[in-house]
Amino acid sequence: MKLVFYLFRKTIPLFVGAIFFFAFVLCLVDLMMNLWNYISNGVPVKTVGLIMLYYVPKTIWYATPIALLFAVSYALSDFYAQNELLAVFASGISLTRFTFPVLIFSFLLSFGLFWFDDNVVVRTYGKKSEMQELALNKEVNQNSDKVVVISENGNLVYKADFYNDSTKRLITFYAVVRNEDKTLNSIVRADSAVWDNDHWRLSGGVQYKLVNKTFVSGGVEKSIADRLNEPPQTFRKNVVSIDSVNSRDARTYIEHLQRAGLPYAEALSIYYKKFAFPFILFIVVFLSVGLSGKTRKNVMLMSLASCITGAVLFYVTQMITMLLAKFEYISPFMGAWFPVFLFVVIAIVLLRFART
Repeated sequence: MKLVFYLFRKTIPLFVGAIFFFAFVLCLVDLMMNLWNYISNGVPVKTVGLIMLYYVPKTIWYATPIALLFAVSYALSDFYAQNELLAVFASGISLTRFTFPVLIFSFLLSFGLFWFDDNVVVRTYGKKSEMQELALNKEVNQNSDKVVVISENGNLVYKADFYNDSTKRLITFYAVVRNEDKTLNSIVRADSAVWDNDHWRLSGGVQYKLVNKTFVSGGVEKSIADRLNEPPQTFRKNVVSIDSVNSRDARTYIEHLQRAGLPYAEALSIYYKKFAFPFILFIVVFLSVGLSGKTRKNVMLMSLASCITGAVLFYVTQMITMLLAKFEYISPFMGAWFPVFLFVVIAIVLLRFART
């Protein structure tokens, strides 16, 4: 137990310090990239400070894997350089057993990183982006024209000449209703449609129902009106970014794409990535254990180089697999999780040949 406390007493301060360092660097880079825009638009210092404050959780999320890799790699390498691990090995404790508590800690921390991203980072980064666009006079227009939306797996098709997001109104509205066998059931037309809590309320609505190959006009049937419940977010000009919403909203958006029969492989792979990425914390600790003790000189420099190299290789691998998933060469699940499985195997091999 004393060895566990000793290991964490060495690792945790390095981990926390590295998080602050890498997060500060990321904040500084973002500030430098936008500094001229802030100056040219006369953005107050207080507003810039608030924007950067909202960006801090995102930088912490980015910095945590690299910081943990650096902390564990440096601590173990320093143990080797100071010959402290020789005493541990001489007492019959293997490297795997000695570092097992850190592996468990990183595994549990992975769940914490997912929760942090899903409940904190998504909200604060969204506020940061919103404030930044407002401060830089980048007006986001979510109105759209010539709207066509497919719903109910193709059984219901919406069409409108224009969608006004501020009033949640569709102008010159049409709805094509089809039967389960995809044959035409009826066409609904209205001068406009306004979103009313959970459905579209039609103004001047007329239903043209196909009866014996002839269209018969009349009022809109309640069964049809109740089906006009596609949320107004679907009609916006912008496309939902899975990275910018929490897992619940991301799942809702993907289900909409599936119902509409639209391509959803890329969105689903990004959704799986939300769950897979936090486990990079477990991987980096595994890598740190396997890479530790490779040198006794320049411990900090080598630890920093190894953590950056390991992180870059993981990100590049995941970028490649996500592209393969986007173009459906591999499944969305494998696009997100294959790098995790691959680097676990690599870490096990490195651990097999680590100095003990």
